[in-house]
Amino acid sequence: MLFCRDLRSSFSARQRGSRFAHRVLLAVVVLSSGAAAQSSGPTAIAANTNVPRNGAFVATELAKGIDLTRQGEFRDAIPFLQRARGSAANIYAASFNLSLCYLGIGDFKQAIMTLEELHGSGYNTAAMNNLFAQAYIGDGQPERAFQALKEASRQTPRDEKLYAFVADACTDHYAYSLGLRVVDLGLRQLPDSARLHYERAVFLARLDRLEEAKPEFQLTSKLAPGSDIAYIGLIQEKLYEEKFGEALGLAREGISSGHRDYQMLSLLGTILMHTGATPGQPAFTEAQEALEASVAANPMFSTSQIALGKLYLMEGKAKDAVAHLEIGRRLEPRNPAVYTSLARGYREIGEREKAQESIAALSGLLREKSATGNSPPP
Repeated sequence: MLFCRDLRSSFSARQRGSRFAHRVLLAVVVLSSGAAAQSSGPTAIAANTNVPRNGAFVATELAKGIDLTRQGEFRDAIPFLQRARGSAANIYAASFNLSLCYLGIGDFKQAIMTLEELHGSGYNTAAMNNLFAQAYIGDGQPERAFQALKEASRQTPRDEKLYAFVADACTDHYAYSLGLRVVDLGLRQLPDSARLHYERAVFLARLDRLEEAKPEFQLTSKLAPGSDIAYIGLIQEKLYEEKFGEALGLAREGISSGHRDYQMLSLLGTILMHTGATPGQPAFTEAQEALEASVAANPMFSTSQIALGKLYLMEGKAKDAVAHLEIGRRLEPRNPAVYTSLARGYREIGEREKAQESIAALSGLLREKSATGNSPPP
């Protein structure tokens, strides 16, 4: 049931764009619209009176770094953000975005170090503690992650995104037990959050506690009837019960009810693929149209990019497949699901060296996850 498990895990933390890239986009938007206001540290750190003579250059570097970070070009953004840290006026925005980029490339220790330096300069915000939690999760330090989340929760207890973003990080790193603690903490403050009840249901299901998960999926629908998260909760419940026909019916119903967004289209296309649609069948055409529409609506949604790449492989369009799989890899470099398909695509277009690089990247990622104790389910 590997294919089935991949389908469920692909949609195990909805409302997130691509898992990390979407979290980055929201965080960067907040910073670029007023970073200094986020600081609770000494005013001297963020004072605009201490701008060096090359302040215009530093501001340009920061703007370029932020723009690249928004685009998911984390590695390219790092040098610009490092240079922008030379200005006291920009230290918070530059350091925060730099830590985001380190998270994006999987350098969790460097992300933690950057945040610690910022904290040592007198800054202590909920956004920083949120990133601390995500970095500690990636670094295999669950207790420190939870303590950072608790501090962020103390600062902004009713910020739903705070808990949801850390829960997404738990999903990314297969830390399901920690994820359950994260959403339980959030639900103490937001007991009627449909999103957090949905996340709780998914974590319970991934921990093989499906009977406990079912009421949570159903509660999601009751708390937000007719919403996209309600449909997704019901669909997810059917997927875990392996009732794929009912899940497909709900996806089509949700779209016909007006939820024709990139997420529901992606879900429809992926379910059709996983239920056996093959080239030449109407269901395959429906899946392709849904996934292409999803990618057009949101190119930053890695789930659709990866699924469309796999579909093109099935259709014999290896070059097109590699193009979409590479986008998916860029958006989610730590997602093991992309690398096997990438290797196949590169083999089919005759680029065997790149195929071997993809297999090597997958092997390294799996070794790293095993070393941190956050391994994919068997």
